[in-house]
Amino acid sequence: MGMATAPLFQKLVARGPRGLLSSLVPAIFIAAMAALSSSAWAADNVYTVANYPVEASAENAVAAKERALTDGQQAALRSLLKRLVPVTAFPRVAKLSTARAADLIEGLKVRSERNSTTDYIATLDFSFQAKAIRDLLRREGIPFVDDQAQPVTLIPVWLDAGAPGGSDAGAWTSVWRGLDLDNSLTPINLQPLRKEIDAGAIDGIAVGDPGAIRAFAGTYATEYVLVAIAQQDTKSGNLLVTLAGRDAVGAFVLGRSYRTDSGDAAYARELAAVIALRTLEGRWKAVKARSVTARVEAGGGGATDLLINVEFRGMPEWQDISRKLSNTPGVEELEVAGLSARGARVTFRYAQGAQQLAAELARQGLNLRNNGANWTLSLR
Repeated sequence: MGMATAPLFQKLVARGPRGLLSSLVPAIFIAAMAALSSSAWAADNVYTVANYPVEASAENAVAAKERALTDGQQAALRSLLKRLVPVTAFPRVAKLSTARAADLIEGLKVRSERNSTTDYIATLDFSFQAKAIRDLLRREGIPFVDDQAQPVTLIPVWLDAGAPGGSDAGAWTSVWRGLDLDNSLTPINLQPLRKEIDAGAIDGIAVGDPGAIRAFAGTYATEYVLVAIAQQDTKSGNLLVTLAGRDAVGAFVLGRSYRTDSGDAAYARELAAVIALRTLEGRWKAVKARSVTARVEAGGGGATDLLINVEFRGMPEWQDISRKLSNTPGVEELEVAGLSARGARVTFRYAQGAQQLAAELARQGLNLRNNGANWTLSLR
């Protein structure tokens, strides 16, 4: 909520959910609309997908921008879900393909943009509603991890003829800077290779030598330190990348080869950095998801949390629906998550599940239905 609406909202909250809903008169409706128009950012870093490129072409500049934003936020949502969900549960994410990113967006930040009469190109930060995403995953019984690991210091190292440096060293560091390092499940603090680090220490950490790992950790004054060593193989022409050191999970060494197209060496570098970041997130999720999966499969961990869309044709109809919903026995912790001229989003807990709730609301003249990804409530 904005600063202007906070005192009024706090008074309503103090009266409980029923008081909050029954008091949503037009004045509050206007205040809510003003609050929704601001770009409030989710408190949970992992629910922001930053530095995301979008691009579209259309018959005019306005249509191109609209298409880029629509397609971009949907793609960003898919990226977020892959960030949160363990790889073993990726097939279950397909059930969320009909979820509309526009209903889950919290805010948007433009980092850069340019356009012509028919094209729009931009780099954007999409912030999603943490609670709405959690509710979506819980309703479908999909395990997820949204606890960030302890940040790790990562040093990109480019080897040229076996020694650090060379003409591609800056490009290797640049691709890492272009990733969403702050909001990752495994946040990364990017640091340059310091002069006091010799070639022997680099060779040592590349094979997992504990002494070399301690040397790097001491130099950078952190327990968690990694090097991402890259070099072009003169025989195969492939890009060889070694990720080594210690993250929040433990010490490890991982080597991988990437085919390099002579016409697009930058692609191989970017792909290698993206996969390295996914590897770190995957290691963290593999450890954290064990207990998360157990809770989901046991039916716990928020299985009765509901997020529903409410459709209405004016404030009197909204007040009628909200009154009936808030007075339904078993509905608890009801909150208004969003309000517009013809719709609202509300969250609450109901122990007996949505199907039982639909039957209860039907007796009050309300229609609660599932369209495959979302629950929608309206008058019958």
